[in-house]
Amino acid sequence: QVQLVESGGGLVQAGGSLRLSCAASGRTFTRYDMGWFRQFPGKEREFVVAINWAGRNAYYADSVRGRFTISRDNAKNTVTLQMNSLKPEDTAVYYCAAAMPGQEYDLWGQGTQVTVSS
Repeated sequence: QVQLVESGGGLVQAGGSLRLSCAASGRTFTRYDMGWFRQFPGKEREFVVAINWAGRNAYYADSVRGRFTISRDNAKNTVTLQMNSLKPEDTAVYYCAAAMPGQEYDLWGQGTQVTVSS
């Protein structure tokens, strides 16, 4: 089983950039599709972006397409979310998640806070 630890959150001004990283433990990382989700205060967790196990296909929420980029390094068991042109409405707790292909995301990190000031 894979365990996930996020890092890289913080405070940034609107228009700035942050890079989130997700470090995965376990030998089966390459079997998993990986995703990033975010949760606003008092709201349900929402999908942000996903990348398939091979790193060849990525899927973005409309709200972040063109600003966020996901990548993975299967040799290092890491997934990275590069966030550019950040907006105050991007402020949320961001979670890394893993899923076997075709299945629901069922492995989650502890989350990292991203705050974008106006």
